[in-house]
Amino acid sequence: MYYLVETEKPFEQAVRDLEAAVVRNGFGVLHIHDLGTTLRSKGVPFDQQCKVFEVCNPWQAAKVLDADMRLNMALPCRISVFTENGKTRIGLIRPAQMLSALSDDPALREVAEEVEAKTIQMVDESR
Repeated sequence: MYYLVETEKPFEQAVRDLEAAVVRNGFGVLHIHDLGTTLRSKGVPFDQQCKVFEVCNPWQAAKVLDADMRLNMALPCRISVFTENGKTRIGLIRPAQMLSALSDDPALREVAEEVEAKTIQMVDESR
């Protein structure tokens, strides 16, 4: 269900490289949630770093929404860069598996597989 890699890069370098890989692969970055900073700003003791990228290819998103508008709740795709036990990791929940749990439409499966291949490529390029 997860695609997760470890990188030797420092956290901030992995974040920059992921942002560049998203754009290179024809997606846009809609937002980057800095969960670590947000938690700490609320007084929560949290020692790790975690940035969650919301990424989207509008053409692929439109195909999903045209097939089943309820799937807006599964969009956009998310890719995370985070630290854990002193290591930097980059990962995502596989879109094909997630959408297959929500729909059995073969056309959606094809879109999800295409998106999954691209998002995995982004992770691998930023590793």
